[in-house]
Amino acid sequence: MSLADHRRTLAPHGFLRVAINLGNPVLAQGDARSPRGPSLELATALAQRMGVQARFTCHDAAASVVAAAGEDGWDLAFLAIDPARADRIAFSAPYVEIEGTYLVREDSPAQQVADLDRDGLRIAVGRGAAYDLFLSRELRHATIERADTSAAAIALFDQHGLDAAAGVRQPLAAWAKAHPGHRVLADRFTAIQQAVAAPASRPANALRALFEEVEAIKAGPVLEEAFARAGQAVTLVQ
Repeated sequence: MSLADHRRTLAPHGFLRVAINLGNPVLAQGDARSPRGPSLELATALAQRMGVQARFTCHDAAASVVAAAGEDGWDLAFLAIDPARADRIAFSAPYVEIEGTYLVREDSPAQQVADLDRDGLRIAVGRGAAYDLFLSRELRHATIERADTSAAAIALFDQHGLDAAAGVRQPLAAWAKAHPGHRVLADRFTAIQQAVAAPASRPANALRALFEEVEAIKAGPVLEEAFARAGQAVTLVQ
């Protein structure tokens, strides 16, 4: 059976409701009125293969996308694979890998990520982001302070004198470039594997067909070209 044979279960409203996380500028850019980027191109490719149109709803953080999954808010999304989400969300194999690291001030003594897991240090994170989930499990000494979005976490770090902001390397580096006196650590605390996501309640055979189509797209030029158009240097996963 082709992906189109499963459109009634994968897109039960007659069109594919796609959640776009504008809080991750590696995957999506623009604003809610005119979003663009690799997530939208991949969603459009999948919708075409399904034989339906894609309709996009934008969110400002991954936590908002995950919350909407529990309210039947979308049919397709783009999220980091994490076991804390697996009860509600089914994931494809990863299609891209991005790095989680830290933004610090130029005079910070931290030279590598391990230097920041120390008593008394405060780290800003975006609530519910993949790197928040990871650091919540892994940090033993530093204190996590949460903001509603990844962008708000950088503001929290900047305005309240925290020791670091955690996040995805590319937007942290862009912020550091625009704000002299800051730098991004060279190493990473995790590799964040991004996947196509669908509600776990969908039939297993329909999910299998969807994720097989993702693999077929990965084998072609769609993703490489989409990230190039977006000006994002990433590690694609085959």
